[in-house]
Amino acid sequence: MTITETSGLGRDPDTEYEEICRWLGAIEFAWDIEKSLEFALFRTYAVPSISGLLVRTGKFEAEPRKRYDDTELLLSEPMEHGLDSDRGAEAVARINAIHGRFRISNDDMLYVLTTFVCEPVRWCARYAKRPFSDDEVRAWTNYYRALGARMGISGIPADYAALDALNCAYEGAQFRYAESNHRIAVVSLDLLLGFYLPRPLFSLARPAALALMDGPLILAMGFEPPSRGVRKTVERAMAARKWVLGKLPRRKKPRLITARRRPTYPGGYVISELGNGPLRAAE
Repeated sequence: MTITETSGLGRDPDTEYEEICRWLGAIEFAWDIEKSLEFALFRTYAVPSISGLLVRTGKFEAEPRKRYDDTELLLSEPMEHGLDSDRGAEAVARINAIHGRFRISNDDMLYVLTTFVCEPVRWCARYAKRPFSDDEVRAWTNYYRALGARMGISGIPADYAALDALNCAYEGAQFRYAESNHRIAVVSLDLLLGFYLPRPLFSLARPAALALMDGPLILAMGFEPPSRGVRKTVERAMAARKWVLGKLPRRKKPRLITARRRPTYPGGYVISELGNGPLRAAE
Protein backbone atom coordinates (compact mmCIF):
# COMPACT_ATOMS: atom_id res chain seq x y z
CA MET A 1 0.00 0.00 0.00
CA THR A 2 1.38 3.38 -1.00
CA ILE A 3 1.70 5.95 1.78
CA THR A 4 2.27 9.55 0.72
CA GLU A 5 2.50 12.83 2.61
CA THR A 6 -1.21 13.48 1.96
CA SER A 7 -2.61 9.93 1.82
CA GLY A 8 -4.38 10.23 5.18
CA LEU A 9 -6.02 13.59 4.55
CA GLY A 10 -9.70 14.04 3.75
CA ARG A 11 -10.66 10.44 4.47
CA ASP A 12 -13.68 9.14 6.37
CA PRO A 13 -12.65 8.05 9.92
CA ASP A 14 -15.47 5.49 10.04
CA THR A 15 -14.77 3.69 6.75
CA GLU A 16 -11.16 4.63 5.90
CA TYR A 17 -9.65 4.50 9.37
CA GLU A 18 -6.90 2.11 8.32
CA GLU A 19 -5.59 4.53 5.70
CA ILE A 20 -5.72 7.42 8.18
CA CYS A 21 -3.89 5.46 10.87
CA ARG A 22 -1.28 4.20 8.44
CA TRP A 23 -0.57 7.80 7.46
CA LEU A 24 -0.49 8.96 11.09
CA GLY A 25 1.97 6.24 12.07
CA ALA A 26 4.28 6.41 9.06
CA ILE A 27 4.16 10.08 8.02
CA GLU A 28 2.52 12.58 10.33
CA PHE A 29 3.60 11.35 13.79
CA ALA A 30 6.07 8.60 12.92
CA TRP A 31 8.53 9.01 15.81
CA ASP A 32 5.97 10.26 18.31
CA ILE A 33 3.55 7.37 17.89
CA GLU A 34 6.32 4.79 18.15
CA LYS A 35 7.63 6.39 21.36
CA SER A 36 4.14 6.77 22.81
CA LEU A 37 3.48 3.07 22.30
CA GLU A 38 6.74 2.23 24.05
CA PHE A 39 5.60 4.26 27.03
CA ALA A 40 2.15 2.68 26.76
CA LEU A 41 3.79 -0.67 27.44
CA PHE A 42 5.32 0.72 30.64
CA ARG A 43 1.80 1.40 31.89
CA THR A 44 0.90 -2.25 31.46
CA TYR A 45 3.90 -3.22 33.60
CA ALA A 46 2.35 -1.34 36.54
CA VAL A 47 -0.44 -3.93 36.70
CA PRO A 48 0.80 -6.93 38.75
CA SER A 49 -1.32 -9.49 36.87
CA ILE A 50 0.37 -8.44 33.61
CA SER A 51 3.94 -8.04 34.88
CA GLY A 52 3.59 -11.26 36.87
CA LEU A 53 2.76 -13.23 33.74
CA LEU A 54 5.75 -11.72 31.92
CA VAL A 55 8.04 -12.78 34.77
CA ARG A 56 6.58 -16.30 34.89
CA THR A 57 6.97 -16.93 31.17
CA GLY A 58 10.67 -16.07 31.44
CA LYS A 59 11.05 -14.66 27.94
CA PHE A 60 10.96 -10.96 28.73
CA GLU A 61 13.94 -10.94 31.07
CA ALA A 62 15.85 -13.54 29.03
CA GLU A 63 15.53 -11.80 25.66
CA PRO A 64 14.18 -8.28 26.13
CA ARG A 65 15.25 -6.97 22.71
CA LYS A 66 13.72 -9.93 20.89
CA ARG A 67 10.46 -9.57 22.78
CA TYR A 68 10.40 -5.84 22.03
CA ASP A 69 11.04 -6.45 18.33
CA ASP A 70 8.48 -9.25 18.13
CA THR A 71 5.80 -7.14 19.81
CA GLU A 72 6.48 -4.09 17.65
CA LEU A 73 6.53 -6.11 14.44
CA LEU A 74 3.35 -8.04 15.22
CA LEU A 75 1.49 -4.81 15.98
CA SER A 76 2.96 -2.99 12.97
CA GLU A 77 2.18 -5.61 10.33
CA PRO A 78 -1.61 -5.04 10.45
CA MET A 79 -1.15 -1.27 10.77
CA GLU A 80 1.21 -0.91 7.83
CA HIS A 81 -0.20 -3.60 5.52
CA GLY A 82 -3.88 -3.76 6.49
CA LEU A 83 -5.80 -5.72 9.09
CA ASP A 84 -7.15 -8.16 6.52
CA SER A 85 -4.13 -8.26 4.23
CA ASP A 86 -2.26 -11.55 4.09
CA ARG A 87 0.52 -10.17 6.30
CA GLY A 88 -1.83 -8.38 8.68
CA ALA A 89 -4.09 -11.40 9.13
CA GLU A 90 -1.08 -13.65 9.70
CA ALA A 91 0.25 -11.27 12.37
CA VAL A 92 -3.11 -11.15 14.17
CA ALA A 93 -3.32 -14.94 14.06
CA ARG A 94 0.19 -15.12 15.51
CA ILE A 95 -0.74 -12.70 18.32
CA ASN A 96 -3.77 -14.83 19.13
CA ALA A 97 -1.73 -18.03 19.12
CA ILE A 98 0.81 -16.55 21.55
CA HIS A 99 -1.87 -15.21 23.89
CA GLY A 100 -3.70 -18.53 23.70
CA ARG A 101 -0.87 -20.25 25.54
CA PHE A 102 -1.67 -18.37 28.71
CA ARG A 103 -4.65 -17.59 30.87
CA ILE A 104 -5.04 -13.85 30.32
CA SER A 105 -8.20 -12.14 31.53
CA ASN A 106 -10.34 -10.19 29.11
CA ASP A 107 -10.04 -7.23 31.49
CA ASP A 108 -6.26 -7.18 31.16
CA MET A 109 -6.44 -7.60 27.37
CA LEU A 110 -8.96 -4.78 27.14
CA TYR A 111 -6.83 -2.51 29.34
CA VAL A 112 -3.74 -3.08 27.18
CA LEU A 113 -5.82 -2.21 24.12
CA THR A 114 -6.92 1.05 25.75
CA THR A 115 -3.29 2.04 26.29
CA PHE A 116 -2.61 1.60 22.56
CA VAL A 117 -5.51 3.95 21.83
CA CYS A 118 -5.07 6.55 24.55
CA GLU A 119 -1.32 6.99 24.95
CA PRO A 120 -0.56 8.14 21.37
CA VAL A 121 -3.41 10.65 21.57
CA ARG A 122 -2.18 11.96 24.94
CA TRP A 123 1.48 11.98 23.89
CA CYS A 124 0.86 13.93 20.70
CA ALA A 125 -1.25 16.47 22.59
CA ARG A 126 1.70 17.08 24.90
CA TYR A 127 4.81 16.57 22.80
CA ALA A 128 4.15 16.34 19.05
CA LYS A 129 3.94 19.22 16.59
CA ARG A 130 0.16 19.22 17.02
CA PRO A 131 -2.55 17.13 18.68
CA PHE A 132 -4.69 14.58 16.85
CA SER A 133 -7.74 16.12 15.19
CA ASP A 134 -11.18 14.84 16.21
CA ASP A 135 -11.40 12.74 13.04
CA GLU A 136 -7.93 11.31 13.67
CA VAL A 137 -8.89 10.34 17.22
CA ARG A 138 -12.00 8.67 15.82
CA ALA A 139 -10.02 6.80 13.17
CA TRP A 140 -7.39 5.71 15.70
CA THR A 141 -10.13 4.43 17.98
CA ASN A 142 -11.89 2.60 15.16
CA TYR A 143 -8.68 0.91 14.08
CA TYR A 144 -7.92 -0.51 17.51
CA ARG A 145 -11.54 -1.49 18.05
CA ALA A 146 -11.25 -3.51 14.82
CA LEU A 147 -7.95 -5.02 15.93
CA GLY A 148 -9.38 -5.86 19.36
CA ALA A 149 -12.36 -7.58 17.76
CA ARG A 150 -10.01 -9.76 15.71
CA MET A 151 -8.19 -10.64 18.92
CA GLY A 152 -11.41 -11.80 20.53
CA ILE A 153 -11.52 -9.02 23.12
CA SER A 154 -15.06 -8.39 24.36
CA GLY A 155 -16.66 -5.28 25.82
CA ILE A 156 -14.64 -2.78 23.77
CA PRO A 157 -16.17 0.70 24.23
CA ALA A 158 -17.57 2.36 21.14
CA ASP A 159 -15.72 5.68 21.30
CA TYR A 160 -12.56 7.33 22.55
CA ALA A 161 -14.16 9.02 25.57
CA ALA A 162 -15.41 5.68 26.89
CA LEU A 163 -12.05 4.01 26.23
CA ASP A 164 -10.25 6.82 28.03
CA ALA A 165 -12.61 6.52 31.01
CA LEU A 166 -12.11 2.76 31.16
CA ASN A 167 -8.35 3.21 30.96
CA CYS A 168 -8.28 5.69 33.85
CA ALA A 169 -10.63 3.62 36.01
CA TYR A 170 -8.61 0.45 35.45
CA GLU A 171 -5.36 2.15 36.35
CA GLY A 172 -6.91 3.64 39.46
CA ALA A 173 -8.00 0.20 40.61
CA GLN A 174 -5.04 -1.91 39.46
CA PHE A 175 -1.87 0.22 39.66
CA ARG A 176 0.06 -0.92 42.70
CA TYR A 177 3.65 -1.88 43.41
CA ALA A 178 4.80 -5.46 42.92
CA GLU A 179 8.27 -6.91 42.55
CA SER A 180 7.34 -8.22 39.11
CA ASN A 181 6.46 -4.65 38.04
CA HIS A 182 9.92 -3.44 38.99
CA ARG A 183 11.76 -6.36 37.39
CA ILE A 184 10.04 -5.93 34.04
CA ALA A 185 10.23 -2.12 34.16
CA VAL A 186 14.00 -2.12 34.86
CA VAL A 187 14.67 -4.40 31.90
CA SER A 188 12.39 -2.31 29.67
CA LEU A 189 13.88 1.01 30.71
CA ASP A 190 17.42 -0.22 30.12
CA LEU A 191 16.38 -1.49 26.70
CA LEU A 192 14.83 1.88 25.84
CA LEU A 193 17.90 3.81 26.98
CA GLY A 194 20.14 1.41 25.08
CA PHE A 195 18.61 2.59 21.82
CA TYR A 196 20.31 5.95 22.37
CA LEU A 197 23.11 5.65 24.94
CA PRO A 198 25.96 3.40 26.08
CA ARG A 199 25.25 1.48 29.29
CA PRO A 200 27.60 3.58 31.50
CA LEU A 201 25.26 6.56 30.96
CA PHE A 202 22.05 4.73 31.87
CA SER A 203 22.05 5.84 35.50
CA LEU A 204 22.31 9.49 34.47
CA ALA A 205 19.58 9.22 31.85
CA ARG A 206 16.99 7.22 33.84
CA PRO A 207 15.57 10.30 35.66
CA ALA A 208 15.04 12.04 32.30
CA ALA A 209 13.11 9.06 30.93
CA LEU A 210 11.05 8.82 34.12
CA ALA A 211 10.21 12.52 33.78
CA LEU A 212 8.04 11.53 30.82
CA MET A 213 5.93 9.35 33.14
CA ASP A 214 3.38 10.29 35.80
CA GLY A 215 3.70 9.77 39.54
CA PRO A 216 1.33 6.79 40.00
CA LEU A 217 3.07 4.90 37.21
CA ILE A 218 6.55 5.58 38.63
CA LEU A 219 5.54 4.49 42.13
CA ALA A 220 3.84 1.32 40.90
CA MET A 221 7.06 0.35 39.12
CA GLY A 222 9.15 1.02 42.21
CA PHE A 223 11.31 3.83 40.84
CA GLU A 224 12.45 6.98 42.61
CA PRO A 225 10.53 9.94 41.15
CA PRO A 226 12.71 12.43 39.25
CA SER A 227 13.36 15.78 40.86
CA ARG A 228 11.30 18.85 39.98
CA GLY A 229 14.35 20.29 38.23
CA VAL A 230 14.73 17.24 36.00
CA ARG A 231 11.03 17.35 35.12
CA LYS A 232 11.24 21.02 34.18
CA THR A 233 14.34 20.46 32.06
CA VAL A 234 12.73 17.59 30.17
CA GLU A 235 9.50 19.55 29.71
CA ARG A 236 11.44 22.50 28.26
CA ALA A 237 13.39 20.22 25.93
CA MET A 238 10.21 18.58 24.67
CA ALA A 239 8.54 21.97 24.26
CA ALA A 240 11.51 23.16 22.19
CA ARG A 241 11.28 20.04 20.05
CA LYS A 242 7.56 20.63 19.56
CA TRP A 243 8.21 24.19 18.40
CA VAL A 244 10.90 23.08 15.93
CA LEU A 245 8.69 20.31 14.54
CA GLY A 246 5.94 22.83 13.92
CA LYS A 247 8.27 24.78 11.63
CA LEU A 248 9.44 21.83 9.56
CA PRO A 249 7.75 20.57 6.39
CA ARG A 250 5.76 17.35 6.59
CA ARG A 251 7.69 14.11 6.16
CA LYS A 252 7.53 12.87 2.56
CA LYS A 253 8.98 9.37 2.84
CA PRO A 254 7.08 6.96 5.10
CA ARG A 255 8.91 5.58 8.13
CA LEU A 256 7.85 1.94 8.11
CA ILE A 257 8.59 -0.13 11.20
CA THR A 258 8.27 -3.39 9.29
CA ALA A 259 10.96 -2.30 6.79
CA ARG A 260 13.53 -1.41 9.44
CA ARG A 261 16.70 -3.47 9.82
CA ARG A 262 17.09 -5.02 13.25
CA PRO A 263 20.01 -6.78 14.94
CA THR A 264 17.54 -9.38 16.20
CA TYR A 265 16.68 -10.36 12.62
CA PRO A 266 19.66 -9.42 10.41
CA GLY A 267 18.35 -11.58 7.57
CA GLY A 268 14.71 -10.58 7.93
CA TYR A 269 11.89 -12.20 9.87
CA VAL A 270 9.06 -14.65 9.32
CA ILE A 271 5.75 -13.57 10.88
CA SER A 272 4.77 -17.08 11.93
CA GLU A 273 8.01 -17.40 13.90
CA LEU A 274 7.74 -14.14 15.83
CA GLY A 275 7.28 -14.76 19.52
CA ASN A 276 9.18 -18.03 19.58
CA GLY A 277 11.62 -18.53 22.44
CA PRO A 278 11.92 -19.78 26.02
CA LEU A 279 8.22 -19.88 26.91
CA ARG A 280 7.34 -22.06 29.87
CA ALA A 281 4.09 -23.87 30.52
CA ALA A 282 0.85 -21.94 30.29
CA GLU A 283 -0.08 -20.02 33.41
